Amino acid sequence: MNTRRFFFSCLAPILLAAFTGCEKSAETPPPPKTELKAKPETKHAAGAETKPAAGTDAKPAAGAEAKPGKKLKIAYVTNGIDPFWNNAAAGVRAGEKEFNIQCEVLMPPKGIVDQKRMLETLLVQGIDGIAVSPIDAKNQTDLINEACKRTKVITHDSDAPESQRLCFIGMDNYKAGRSAGKLVKEALPEGGKVMIFVGRLEQLNAQQRRQGVIDELLDRPAQGLGKLNVDPNGAPLTGGKYTILDTRTDNFDYARAKANAEDAMAKTPDLACMVGLFAYNIPNCLQAVKEANKLGKIKLVSFDEQDVTLQGITDGHIHGTVSQQPYLYGYHSVRVLAGLARGEQAVLPKDGFLEVPIVEVRKGNVEKFWQELKKLNAGG
Repeated sequence: MNTRRFFFSCLAPILLAAFTGCEKSAETPPPPKTELKAKPETKHAAGAETKPAAGTDAKPAAGAEAKPGKKLKIAYVTNGIDPFWNNAAAGVRAGEKEFNIQCEVLMPPKGIVDQKRMLETLLVQGIDGIAVSPIDAKNQTDLINEACKRTKVITHDSDAPESQRLCFIGMDNYKAGRSAGKLVKEALPEGGKVMIFVGRLEQLNAQQRRQGVIDELLDRPAQGLGKLNVDPNGAPLTGGKYTILDTRTDNFDYARAKANAEDAMAKTPDLACMVGLFAYNIPNCLQAVKEANKLGKIKLVSFDEQDVTLQGITDGHIHGTVSQQPYLYGYHSVRVLAGLARGEQAVLPKDGFLEVPIVEVRKGNVEKFWQELKKLNAGG
């Protein structure tokens, strides 16, 4: 699962930044206690470094070998433009330097059309590897599979499990949604009416987070990612002390995100809590709540670590947020792609899923978390 828009040419993707950073292991570092880890671990849990095993003769896919004197080049493609991706970019920059590989970061400003164009252009250019956060996995499977035939492809942040991608790097979005639901229970122990806000529901990670929040608030048994039953949107869901009224989408339109919050307050005077599933949702909700003079009356629970969100937690206006540690998304993506481009199959995580642990940020640990985040971004 942070701000404003930039515009890119419609004829070719523009390099927004060249970055660096990744680990030397195929597994996620041990979960941090209350803050981001400033430097990821470099070994497996068993202590073995993730270099290719002796005798490994796996051959890279087409485009995976650099010509003599040519530096390997990979791409990190996001699902939009948001400060959230700046944290991931810091990890990319760190990996680029550590693993001696060139990486460009591409952020599609207009959604799936731009993302498709970016991927197609990268393939024409002969890229050595791509890490992509699919905007609509169900309808992008064919495109991702075509890319897999021509280079090394992994997904990050949001998966495309039906595709032939080599692995997924990110958090367990359903579990993260349940963590957000627990934050709601802490902020609103007596129960009440809850509204969920998100950019788009086509993304698999948004669906998983939303369902995690719903299942937690309605005290349902935990589900697995493989067979996730998703409640349809548009009708209230009630169980126990909580009622989930609806899930409002904004398609990454920040003005609309704020308007959604304003509309929710106007139509539901006794609205008790707002939950934002994308990084920018709660900052916009917070602004709407302030202007409506309802600070403290409506509880706020967020995802990710925008400065506005962390300041809101510090000030007591936001109860808490679920951090995905996007720095590690970028770092691990570069580490894995750099290894794959060099024929090192041992960099692939077991079962194709490299789970990055979440961090629940509340007032008690926000200062330490924020300081660690600043160090990471400065280092990147």
